[in-house]
Amino acid sequence: MRTSAARNLPDHVVQQLGRQIVDGRLRPGAALPREEALAQDMAVSRTVLREGLKLLAAKGLIESRQKTGTRVRDSRHWNQLDPDVLAWRCAAMPTADFVEKLVEMRAIIEPAAAAAAARRRDAMQLAQLKAAYQAMADAADLDAWARADLEFHQRVLEAANNELMTSLFAVIDTALAAYFRLSARSAVDFKYSLPQHFAVYDAIRRRRANAAGAAMLALGEDSRGNLRRRFRDGKAR
Repeated sequence: MRTSAARNLPDHVVQQLGRQIVDGRLRPGAALPREEALAQDMAVSRTVLREGLKLLAAKGLIESRQKTGTRVRDSRHWNQLDPDVLAWRCAAMPTADFVEKLVEMRAIIEPAAAAAAARRRDAMQLAQLKAAYQAMADAADLDAWARADLEFHQRVLEAANNELMTSLFAVIDTALAAYFRLSARSAVDFKYSLPQHFAVYDAIRRRRANAAGAAMLALGEDSRGNLRRRFRDGKAR
């Protein structure tokens, strides 16, 4: 029976090579070293290495061909919603292009989710949303704010009672957490958007679907503006 450490060895390969690919140390088209050299460098067996490479290939990061060996794929082939890929992108600090695409996806989904939540939420879901809002109001620092902000948006999605919508955002919660932290850091006061979050909550409480959707859209647009200014001024970190 394989030990826990043995089972995690392929993940060691995935994490080490995946980070190097996503942060650009291994460029698209670059050939990986031969198996024996790469296995020795990573202190794993060739069997473990091959398992790790298969996992990376499944994420779209590499491809193996008989004559050319194993090469890094262009980012357009990556599984961008894979939790590892998202985590690596966020760890490397999101680029302006990545953030813009994330904002665009939010603008498409979250206003509709807020409107649906206003129509479908139950009393328990509303209480959970209120608690998340209160946690934002009580946050003493940026990290606490970002955690509560993510919780607030997750509660809106849950209150929409659409399991497909909820599942999609569950996949990208790592990216959203980084996004909310970056957005709050872009403002002089990280709690600047608290009134806008209240507007979303209040519209959902009052079951005003159109107002909830509009409030969520306005919240996202304001956050987008802050981040655009931050990237423009070169202060994205």
